[in-house]
Amino acid sequence: MSTPLSADALVAALRAEGVTVVEHTGWRTNNRNSKGSWGPVNGVVIHHTVTSGTTGSVSLCFNGHSALPGPLCHGVIAKDGTVHLVGNGRANHAGSGDGDVLKAVVAQSATLPAPNQNNTDGNVHFYGFECVNLGDGKDPWPAVQLDAMVRASAALCRAHGWNAHSVIGHKEWTNTKIDPRGFTMADFRIRVAGRLGTKDTAPSPTTPAKPAYQPFPGADWFKKNPKSAIVTALGKRLVAVGCSAYVSGPGPQWTAADKASYAKWQHRLGYTGTAADGWPGATSWAALKVPYSS
Repeated sequence: MSTPLSADALVAALRAEGVTVVEHTGWRTNNRNSKGSWGPVNGVVIHHTVTSGTTGSVSLCFNGHSALPGPLCHGVIAKDGTVHLVGNGRANHAGSGDGDVLKAVVAQSATLPAPNQNNTDGNVHFYGFECVNLGDGKDPWPAVQLDAMVRASAALCRAHGWNAHSVIGHKEWTNTKIDPRGFTMADFRIRVAGRLGTKDTAPSPTTPAKPAYQPFPGADWFKKNPKSAIVTALGKRLVAVGCSAYVSGPGPQWTAADKASYAKWQHRLGYTGTAADGWPGATSWAALKVPYSS
């Protein structure tokens, strides 16, 4: 359990983690503290907004709507990775959820129980980040946005001395929600753990072993024209899913054919424009499931 961060401490923690922060006018006094407790805090809940556009999403989360007054979170994370702070204190974001899930978060357990009851007020215990996305499973998650989400989560974990298992998705808190949609929270927590410089706790021995997939080597890695068995494994996987632009190969050297093939895969996932430029991103990479090779 922890005392909630002050406004200044929250801004400092986010910026220290490399996050670009915008302080929305009035955010420091925007809260629902008059309606209930705020703290002790135990973790972070990740949401998607079911909206598009930064300005409208930030306004909605700051003000709320007729059925649910704002703030609807503490920060809105835009597609460009900017974190817009909209609330400081109790926020209407988590709602009621499962007390057994809260116990697991408090224990920083690697295994969360499936939520099956809504008997605990999550607005007391969780920071919330609303991340701009339609939540339809097709709207892409840009790499810069996911990175900001990881950094923002890690910032709060670092400030409170929590591990990555203090970060959960809204759908892990209550069985009445589906957010966030488009990536897995298990993979997200692995990234948070990496950011914190720790290892994600292994699943319990009773959990079936998962296939060993290649971790995402990073967007910049491909732009250095690598020659690696990872590139070969990627190419073979692209061929297997019917996204080949190869005349020969694939082989270990990253080429224009690999980039063109990957662009086909991005289009398959529903990406368009610059989001389907052939340069691998973390979300599309995870969806491709490249076998581990080195």
